[in-house]
Amino acid sequence: MRMQETFLKYKALSYFAAMVKFRPSTDHFITSIKSLQAFLAQGTSLAYCTLQDLDFRENAIDWMQIRIDHTTFLGCELKSSDELILREKGAFIYPRHPDLPYNPYRRELYTWQELMEGYSPEFDNSLDLAIYRHFAACRYNPSINEALSQRIHDHAIDEALRSLMRFDAEGMTEKKCIGMMGGHGTKRTDECYLKVAKTAKLLTEAGFFIVSGGGPGIMEAANLGAWMAGRPMEDLGKALAILGRAPHYRDQGYFEAAKEVLAHYPDGMASLAIPTWFYGHEPSNLFATAIAKYFSNSIREDTLLAVSLHGVVFAPGSAGTTQEIFMEATQNHYCTFNYYSPMVFLGSQRYEIETMIYPLVRQLSFGQAYHDLLHLADTPEEVLAFLKVNGPRKKVV
Repeated sequence: MRMQETFLKYKALSYFAAMVKFRPSTDHFITSIKSLQAFLAQGTSLAYCTLQDLDFRENAIDWMQIRIDHTTFLGCELKSSDELILREKGAFIYPRHPDLPYNPYRRELYTWQELMEGYSPEFDNSLDLAIYRHFAACRYNPSINEALSQRIHDHAIDEALRSLMRFDAEGMTEKKCIGMMGGHGTKRTDECYLKVAKTAKLLTEAGFFIVSGGGPGIMEAANLGAWMAGRPMEDLGKALAILGRAPHYRDQGYFEAAKEVLAHYPDGMASLAIPTWFYGHEPSNLFATAIAKYFSNSIREDTLLAVSLHGVVFAPGSAGTTQEIFMEATQNHYCTFNYYSPMVFLGSQRYEIETMIYPLVRQLSFGQAYHDLLHLADTPEEVLAFLKVNGPRKKVV
């Protein structure tokens, strides 16, 4: 009996060793026919590869000559004969869902042009609203297929975001990301909106990459400021005058004012928005050049703060902004993402007098590695000066 058990254990270990031997050190994620062709030019194996959103119907590939082992096809278009061959060879094939208003297997982040397609001032028939309505109809009790599609979609956004950020092995991004948080209901005519736009403009001109929650209010101000970077401050004032015709995102002409600014000042600087469909149809602003929109708000919130390693600026806001403050403090307290990040509170009246949030976070951080990365400021220049000399600090093990 013991000899039989020993033999079975040896056989299992030999099988595992063989799997390890043949498994590549890095799984390959392939999202274009061109990159697939370049990859196959190096050999005939797609072992442990994932291919996403590729159309093979017009591309003749001899699948019989290619090694398929733990190979995954996500939302790829295949001829029925090729699909049969791949299934017989053990490929994992996840089909497209033609009835969904969104593509779970998308390869890129969204743009505002894509999300706003179908919109007109008279009737909002945008893709953004169509996706929200689909989500809202089943958000509390989705079918298993719908739930899986949403998770796969958000994973696809994760992948596209990693491609944009370019993380290194220790978790640092190539882009020097600074998050900017604040109230979604802040009007375009509000002094705080102007202050945030100026701050984002200065930070972008200093080489930082602005990240916002993607919606209106303070979030729009952040992406607007980044867009206007490199232009005279007078141009920002002119842009704000145009936007001021429709101060609130529910005002008639809200999007038209933003489009007018884009027409007057094309080719702006890049920035990122990370919004969600969870809170409702809160339209994405038009000044972010890339939009990572999620179904899951918890993933979205965590990601928004996680990528902002070079600092987070908190303008006045309500419950959502307060939540983000303590989420960021928690990430810093436990150094969740391998770096301690600066936290700047923009507005002493709000954060030191009205709410006392800043003194509370200071008390929480006492004796911690991020204590001197907290800063209270009232002007865009103060924010810039602090963040230029206080960058992220790597965790010391």
